[in-house]
Amino acid sequence: MIEPAHSDLTIQLQCDLLGLSRSTLYYEPCRDDAFNLLVMKEIDRLYTAHPDYGKRRMSVVLQEKGFKVGTRLARTLMKRMGLEAIGPKPSLSKPHPNHKIYPYGLRGMKIAKPNQVWSTDITYLPMRNGFLYLTAVIDWYSRYILAWKLSNSLDGLFCREVLIEALERFGRPEWFNTDQGAQYTCLEFISILARNDVQISMDGRGRALDNVWIERFWRTIKYEEIYPKSYIDGQDALQNLGAYFPYYNEARPHSSLSYQFPGQIYRGSKE
Repeated sequence: MIEPAHSDLTIQLQCDLLGLSRSTLYYEPCRDDAFNLLVMKEIDRLYTAHPDYGKRRMSVVLQEKGFKVGTRLARTLMKRMGLEAIGPKPSLSKPHPNHKIYPYGLRGMKIAKPNQVWSTDITYLPMRNGFLYLTAVIDWYSRYILAWKLSNSLDGLFCREVLIEALERFGRPEWFNTDQGAQYTCLEFISILARNDVQISMDGRGRALDNVWIERFWRTIKYEEIYPKSYIDGQDALQNLGAYFPYYNEARPHSSLSYQFPGQIYRGSKE
């Protein structure tokens, strides 16, 4: 799909045209052993259904399913997957001193139009012999997915790339909501929003409903697309997701939208 020796298109330009983070191009299967990968897939399924599960409860449920996983291994694998139980927790880690945390600014707000509020998040994407991370930007009013990208690491680069792509394609929102992850509190990410005069909102720690629309979308895409397909590798994931997102936006009736399509709502409400 990518031609490194292409005479006219650079590797970066080819990645941009495919909606592919450049880091994904160099994806290699993770070195976790087969047992850890199997457990991580099961953790992903359990967490998708029960985001309140922490390391202790996850360990108990995994053992009931026949996996010999103690609390320490459950914690290690959940951390690698970027998962943290939703709910009040003591002794939360302190943010980096140079990273500003913004308050949640959307409580009680009536969402009445497209581009009023966007949000983003990252989810774990299991494959047969490894895993990737998927990020997306969603418009709250229409549930329209504005941009998405894959990466083989949890660094902030692909989060900034997907934000820039959404802004370039669709203009700017009034508000942008994220969680308090380092990918979103870093100066590089905040600066993109500030330059575009976007108001910033961040989830309260342990609050399940502050970023509810992207969380619901993760459940939808996993149960409808990711779990049934069981992607072979990164290219397989890229190809199948590249077909699913247009389907979700333009051809999948959405129950909370009176069975209209997100694309219809996003474009129709702007006209």
